[in-house]
Amino acid sequence: MIIRAVTFLFFLGFTFVHGTTVNTKKHYIVYMGHLSHPGKESVVTANHEMLASVVGRHVVDHFSEGAQEAAVHHYHKSFRGFSAMLTPDQALKLSEKDAVASVFVSRMKKLHTTRSWQFLGLDYANQYNHLPVDAKSNVIVGVIDSGVWPESRSFYDQGLGPVPPKFNGECVTGEYFTLSNCNRKIIGARFYSQGFEAENGPLENIGKVFFRSPRDADGHGTHTSSTVAGSVVEGASLPGITGGSARGGATSARLAIYKACWFGYCSDADLLSAFDDAIHDGVDILSLSLGPDPPQPSYFEDAMSIGTFHAFQEGILVSASAGNSALPGTATNVAPWILTVAASSIDREFRTNIRLGNSTLVKGFGLNPLKMDGYYSLIGGSAAAAPGVPPTNASFCKNNTLDPTLIKGKIVVCHLETPLESRRQKSIFIRQGGGIGMILIDPQGKNVGFQYVIPTAAIGQEEAEKLQAYLAVEKNPLAKIEQTYTVLFTKPAPTMAIFSSRGPNVVTPDIIKPDITAPGLNILAAWSPVSTEGTAERSVDFNIISGTSMSCPHVAGVAAIIKSLHPSWSPAAIKSAIMTTATVLDNTGNLIGRDPNGAQTTPYDYGSGHINPMGAINAGLIYDFDSNDIIKFLCSTGATTPQLVNLTGEVVSCKHPPEPSYNFNYPSIGVSNMTGSLSVKRTVTYYGEGSAVYYSQIDQPIGVKVTVTPNKLKFSKDGEKMSFRINMTPYKTSNGSIVFGALTWTNGIQKVHSPISLNVLSV
Repeated sequence: MIIRAVTFLFFLGFTFVHGTTVNTKKHYIVYMGHLSHPGKESVVTANHEMLASVVGRHVVDHFSEGAQEAAVHHYHKSFRGFSAMLTPDQALKLSEKDAVASVFVSRMKKLHTTRSWQFLGLDYANQYNHLPVDAKSNVIVGVIDSGVWPESRSFYDQGLGPVPPKFNGECVTGEYFTLSNCNRKIIGARFYSQGFEAENGPLENIGKVFFRSPRDADGHGTHTSSTVAGSVVEGASLPGITGGSARGGATSARLAIYKACWFGYCSDADLLSAFDDAIHDGVDILSLSLGPDPPQPSYFEDAMSIGTFHAFQEGILVSASAGNSALPGTATNVAPWILTVAASSIDREFRTNIRLGNSTLVKGFGLNPLKMDGYYSLIGGSAAAAPGVPPTNASFCKNNTLDPTLIKGKIVVCHLETPLESRRQKSIFIRQGGGIGMILIDPQGKNVGFQYVIPTAAIGQEEAEKLQAYLAVEKNPLAKIEQTYTVLFTKPAPTMAIFSSRGPNVVTPDIIKPDITAPGLNILAAWSPVSTEGTAERSVDFNIISGTSMSCPHVAGVAAIIKSLHPSWSPAAIKSAIMTTATVLDNTGNLIGRDPNGAQTTPYDYGSGHINPMGAINAGLIYDFDSNDIIKFLCSTGATTPQLVNLTGEVVSCKHPPEPSYNFNYPSIGVSNMTGSLSVKRTVTYYGEGSAVYYSQIDQPIGVKVTVTPNKLKFSKDGEKMSFRINMTPYKTSNGSIVFGALTWTNGIQKVHSPISLNVLSV
C-alpha cells in the first residue's frame, strides 16, 4: 500500500504539472526489478499479459493486439520490465500491480558535448607496453552514445587477439553496417531507436542525416569511443590546425558499441535497453557521455541511476559526464555508484591571432584552418545595423540584424548576447550578408575551440579593449585573421573548463560531486565524416571538440587499464584508485584554477582532483564498498522502502537507527549537516608488496579541528584491511557556506588523498 500511495502521488503531480489528460498517451517505463523468468519469450508473453490487463484484450494468435501495439521495449536480460505507450490512467493501474516496482515517464537525456594522454603522463612505450598483451586485450569497454564510424583508423584491430570468450554480445547489422564492420577492436555493436521514435516520431521526419544501424552520423560516439580505446593513429589531424599521433587510453581494450542516441538526444527507454544488453554482454567498463538537464533527478525515478546501479551490482564500473552547465549545483550523474567526471584543460592552446592595419597584434583563440591572404576592412556589428535595427541588437550579429551593403567583403566584430547562444550561427549570418571574416568578443568562452564557416578569431576583454581603441581612432580600419597554430607546454595547466558543471550534489550532498576531472577541452579524436554541422561544413576524419563528454572517456580508459592489472577489483576499488591518486595542483605547483581568469576552485569544481593514471594503477590503499553499503547509505539519507524498491527492484528493509550517512566508505568525506563534534569511520584495504606503514596528514578546514585515530596504519600483507576514524570538532560555524580540507595517507612514496567538505551549522 505504501508503494502504491507514493506512485499515485507521483502520477497525480505529473498530470497537474504537465497538463496531461487521462486520454493522452506518453511513453512510460514499467520497471520490475530482477529477472523472474528464464528467457525472452516468457518475459515478453508475461509483459503482454500485464499490458493487456490495462489496454484491452483483443486477442490475435494468442496475443493481445492492443498490448503488442502499445509495447515498445522489453527488458529481459539483466533486469525485468518493459516500456509502452500508455495513458496516465493505464500507467497508474500498472503501478498498482504487485510485480511492478515503479512506473515513470521516459524522458530525454542529452549528449554532453592525442595530446591529452601524453599530458596525463602515460608513456606507453616505456610504462604500459610491458603489460601482458592478453591482459590488456581482454578488457571490454561498453560505450552508450551515438554509434561509431567503423572505418576510422582508430578502430583498426592489428595486433589484437581473438574476441574474448566472455563476451556475449552481437554485431547487429543495419543501414550501411554489416558484420564486416565489427572486428577484434569493435567486437559488438547494437542500436536502439524504438523509444526515441515512440516519443518523437519516425527518424525520417527529423530532416537530418542518420543511419538506422550502429553507424554514427553525429560524430560524438565515434569521438568518445576512440578516446577511450582507440588504436594508435599516426598523422591524425584536424586539417590545417594540428597533427600528430592520436590514440585512446587503453589502446588494446575492446569496444562494444550501444547506439541509443539520435540527433544529440537519448530516450530513457532506449538507454535502459542498452544497459540491459551491455550488462548481459559482459562489458567491464561503461562510458556514458550523456545525462539529464539539471537539476539531477531523484535516483529512484531516473533511468540512468537505475541502469547504472544494476551495472554496479554486476561488477561494471560506470564513468559518466558531469554535464556542461557551468553553474554551482548543476552536476548530474551524481549517484555514489557512478564515477562522475568534470572537464579540464591540457597544456595545449590553439591560437588564432589578428593583425590590425597599424601592425598591432591582437591575441585570439579558436579553430581557424582558413587562410586570409591579405588585409580587409573591419567594421563593428553595431555600426552595420540593418534599417530599423538598434545598434546594440546588431552588435550580436544575429539573423537579419546586419546590413549586407555595409558588411560585404569586410571582417565584422561581434558580441555575445548570452553565453549559451550559438557562436557558429553568427559566422553563417555574416557569410550570408557577404562578410568575409568575424572577430568574436567572447571573454568567457574564448578558450573553447569552435569552428566557423569563415575565418574567425575569439578574443577576451583585454584584447577587445585594444581592438575597440583602434576602431575608435582609425577612419579606415583594416585587419587580417591568421590561421590557427598550436602552442604546447602552456602554463598553467590543467585549468577547470568554464562549462564544466559543478557541485554540490543536490540529491545526496554528503557525497562530493564531481568525483574527478580529466581532459575535456579541445580534444582531438576520430569523427564521422558525414557530420559536418559542427565542423563548419567540412568533412573530417578527426575533430576537436570540448565537453565533459570528452573527459568521461579519458577516465573510462584509465579504468580499463586498472581493470587489466587488477581483474578482480570491484568498481568501487577502481573508482577509489582513480580518485585518491588525483592531483589538485597544476603544472606551476599552484591549486588548479578555473577558466577563463584562474578563479579559485574547490572540490565542487574538480572533485578529488585531476586524474593521474600512473598513480592510479598503483594506489596503495583502497576504499571499497558494495551494493549493500549503498543501500545502507541511502537508508541513512531517508530513503523509503518504496524508493529502494524503485531502484533495486527488491524489497529492502532499513535498520533503525540507520548508520550515519557520513560513514559510507566513500573515497571522499562529506558532512552536509554538521551540528557539533562527530567521528567519521573509514576502512582501507592495502594493495602492495610486503609490509607498509602509512601516516595521516590533515589539511585543516577553517573553523574545524580534525584528528585521525589511529594516525598510523601498519599493514603486514596484501589485501589486509584496517579501519580508522576522522574526529572533527568545530569551533565556529561556516555561516551557510562550505569549508574544505583533506586527509592524506602516505608511506613516503604514495599519497592517498581524500577531500573533506563540511557544512558546520552549529558547534
